[in-house]
Amino acid sequence: MSDTERQENLETEYLEINSKGAWAIIYQHMRNECTNFEYTCNESKKPQNRNLNRYRDVAPYDHTRIELKRGSCDYINANLIEVERANRLYILTQGPLPNTAGHFWLMIWEQESKGIIMLNKVIEKNHVKCHQYWPMGGTSDEEMTFADVNLKVEFISKTNLMNYTTTKLKLTDLESSKSREILHLHYTTWPDFGVPQSPTAFLRFLVDVRQHGVLDQNVGPPIVHCSAGIGRSGTFCLVDSCLVLIEENGINSVNVREILMEMRRSRMGLIQTPDQLRFSYAAIIEGSKQLPLNNVNVDNEIVTNHYDVVNNVSNSSIEEDDEPPPLPPPRGESLGRGNNAEVTPTSTTENGDINGPPNKPLPSEPPSHLDLISNSPQTNSNYLSNNVQENNEDVAQSGESGGENSCQASPPSSPDSKSNLRQRHLEKKERLAAQVREMKRRQKETEDWQKLKRSLFSPLSLSIGAAFVGGSVLAIYAYFYMRG
Repeated sequence: MSDTERQENLETEYLEINSKGAWAIIYQHMRNECTNFEYTCNESKKPQNRNLNRYRDVAPYDHTRIELKRGSCDYINANLIEVERANRLYILTQGPLPNTAGHFWLMIWEQESKGIIMLNKVIEKNHVKCHQYWPMGGTSDEEMTFADVNLKVEFISKTNLMNYTTTKLKLTDLESSKSREILHLHYTTWPDFGVPQSPTAFLRFLVDVRQHGVLDQNVGPPIVHCSAGIGRSGTFCLVDSCLVLIEENGINSVNVREILMEMRRSRMGLIQTPDQLRFSYAAIIEGSKQLPLNNVNVDNEIVTNHYDVVNNVSNSSIEEDDEPPPLPPPRGESLGRGNNAEVTPTSTTENGDINGPPNKPLPSEPPSHLDLISNSPQTNSNYLSNNVQENNEDVAQSGESGGENSCQASPPSSPDSKSNLRQRHLEKKERLAAQVREMKRRQKETEDWQKLKRSLFSPLSLSIGAAFVGGSVLAIYAYFYMRG
């Protein structure tokens, strides 16, 4: 099987799930599998560590947690993620709090990391999602000193690009007077619980991260964080790892869901929404077409790509603070076992950062709408654990055929694919219109029957009443007539 055919299989899986609207089912199945994990989070439950967690239901597993070596506190909400097949190591962590910023920089120093990959903004929708832990430059913001860990961070330079900012920093250990240059790569247009505007823009950022040597094996693991260190952070690491495997071993070497489950054994809850999972697939497919990734180039323009075509995504720019609709109550079971620490109330600073034990859980995942599709045959376990077993009706109608577990489809960027998509869209609209017409027909039948009943029985009732009244009048009249 050629690489092109294998790539089409990955695309077919993507298109198949997408056409059936089954991302929520696939995602829910993975969440359910994670509830079987027996990993503990005992260190996060200790009283002295509770106020070091930004969210009460995102805790580091004990077996992969990063341990600080210097100072009285060895705890930080961070895990080492190893994707052995891709020879990749990442440290995923939460956005620092005011009382953990020093621990954050100490971890960078001790782990000999070359760079920080930040995927959130400090403030999103008027909520503080991360403490401002690095100097931004300017006359009053040239350096920051963290006395609790004896470290100093100095601003060197900054480069602003379309979707991200690269800042060079100098990290100095005040105990040894040794210094290192640290790169801060900040993706600034990725909304919380959302996805980047397009895979191409995201891949351009990934290329820059790689070219700066932050992911190289001869330096310490990169520090990857968003607000909780699981959603956007997990998406970044999944895409990067899969593309490494594809580049080294071919497209057939990648099972996206299997790699994600492997990563979730090191840190709970990686990738927080079905849409982030869908975006990961799209970015991996798009990246595999542009290997080596050095060829990815957006240079101040948005490139139409696989994800935009399949999902009919507009290329117009998004607002900087665009986020999903309001979220439902916090989740509990989605992050797996070993995370049941009791939490005491907390105090909050004026800018929204936590000073005491956190009393807020991570905002829940957006609704998966499983209730709308729970009666579908797609929810059986065979469907969830593998590719869709049944024939894809939409693809079959377009004249395509596939194997037992997949349906062959035209590449989404071709004119035929666009035509097929439009045809399927029209067919769905026609089916919906037929259902509406049927409902209206039944409703009209009911209304006609009600009118018929009223027309049949109402006059009869009036006639009986009139006869009864009329008979009574005649009887009374006869009675008085006889007496007279």
